Amino acid sequence: MSLPDYKSSDKQSSAAIPHSSVVQLNVGGHLFSTSLSTLRKHPDSKLADLFSGQPKLRTDSHGRYFIDRDGSHFRAVLEFLRSEQLPTDNIQEVHREAMYYNIKPLIKRLEETPQLFGELVGRQQFLSRVPHYKENIEVLIRIARAEAIATRHSTIMICVLRTEEDLGFYNNAINSLEADKESVVTFGPWKAIPSVRDLLDCVKMDIKSQGYMVSIEPHVMEKSFLSRTYNFFYKLIFTWW
Repeated sequence: MSLPDYKSSDKQSSAAIPHSSVVQLNVGGHLFSTSLSTLRKHPDSKLADLFSGQPKLRTDSHGRYFIDRDGSHFRAVLEFLRSEQLPTDNIQEVHREAMYYNIKPLIKRLEETPQLFGELVGRQQFLSRVPHYKENIEVLIRIARAEAIATRHSTIMICVLRTEEDLGFYNNAINSLEADKESVVTFGPWKAIPSVRDLLDCVKMDIKSQGYMVSIEPHVMEKSFLSRTYNFFYKLIFTWW
């Protein structure tokens, strides 16, 4: 993501800042004071670029250099630049800021913390092996919202095929389903250790992270002596109120 182009502002500073100067910052309404050397500590970062030569930022009404971005977690970024101290809270949010400002040492250190290591090395690597996972999450949310009119719950059917063998039974399984077959969202198969339950936990986690209230329960099919029953199906339930 590129930083906004501030050059068009009529309040842009036109003079280079002395290297020893204390710099006053306004990051989305959060005020900070730091040294120019701190901001330039990592030369390939976007912060260093912003304060190299003539500043590329406009100033606010008090002369502070203004960065038009939420500054809630900028203090943690600044503390790392000063002392290399890592935050203990809001790791993912600080990681997002480190990515935005391209502070590579901070990015690397944060990605080695237990909070991010498990997410990036474990969960995300698993999900990258599940075909069309991200697209399916978007489809689930889109269907749920379309079915939310004048109702408390939206229920969507999920089909989870863990193995290639399961995939071979897909047509028979979908034909045995009494629900609307066209709205079934299918996950899998995948070549990784995590189980069906692990996949369902990921689905629920990623939808909840977008602010939705969801639950998942098995779809119980009626048993028949004449046909096989399949345990591939689950109901994803959105609760709106």
